[in-house]
Amino acid sequence: MQTKPFRIGTRGSRLALAQAHETRDRLMLAHGLPEEMFEIVPLSTAGDRITDRALSEIGGKGLFTQELEDQLLAGTLDFAVHSAKDMATRLPDGLFLSAFLPREDARDAFIGGTAPTLLALPEGATVGSASLRRQALIRRLRPDINVIVYRGLVETRLRKLAEGQVDGTLLALAGLKRLNLEGVATEILDPTYFPPAPAQGAIAVESRIGDTRIDALLSAIDDQKTHEAVTCERAFLDTLDGSCRTPIAGYAISDGEQISFSGMILTPDGTQHHRVFAEGRAADAQAIGARAGEDIRADAAPGFFSSWS
Repeated sequence: MQTKPFRIGTRGSRLALAQAHETRDRLMLAHGLPEEMFEIVPLSTAGDRITDRALSEIGGKGLFTQELEDQLLAGTLDFAVHSAKDMATRLPDGLFLSAFLPREDARDAFIGGTAPTLLALPEGATVGSASLRRQALIRRLRPDINVIVYRGLVETRLRKLAEGQVDGTLLALAGLKRLNLEGVATEILDPTYFPPAPAQGAIAVESRIGDTRIDALLSAIDDQKTHEAVTCERAFLDTLDGSCRTPIAGYAISDGEQISFSGMILTPDGTQHHRVFAEGRAADAQAIGARAGEDIRADAAPGFFSSWS
């Protein structure tokens, strides 16, 4: 019988805390546990503290998770809640992604200051984005646009936009919805021409391998369709050695016993891209994603990947 509260690790941003609270609330409902049986522990990560440089310059996605993972391995946290798209493809030894909450809308949202849509922006407009994927997709659609590195919390980016520092920016629609800010979006981007990042819109729970007590707790809130879809997308990313240094998009849909996947890789300047489509049994999600990664790598010339260096 658990007597001490379960300790839930999270980043300290408003969005991260909203995700941790959603996870806690689902666990309370699933197990009939009171709120006092869960303690949310916010931690500051290097990715939160360093906001003046692109992630690709300072170490990649692990900067948003290392402090949480250190505490997990030390046993001071029982599990940690993350935005799944912020997770590195290779986790520290002893940790795994044990559960995924039902996925929110995976699309990107454009928030325009001088025009309501990306295509309607005036020539030479400035758009801010921290994501190499979004930067490359913007350049592919609008090579005339000036794209700048634009980091910070959701609220910080919206404030900079309101101050006129950029003409527009892009954010994950899922995050805006979780903050009840979806009303700021002036355009929802169609994933057929502006595909999302692998695992975008999904909340992941990370825990220790072999901790059967926590496994039993978390299994009650694991959404199978999201788990299968994100597994497929992360396998695609892993096959391509994906990180914050690489413009990669990928989106899977698990429907019944079948799963369908579409992926894209781009050069950072957006001038070249390759797409791949795959489908098969949802039970084979990881293999399908990995095979899609191998296929798109074979389709692209070796020089394509050297441009990512």
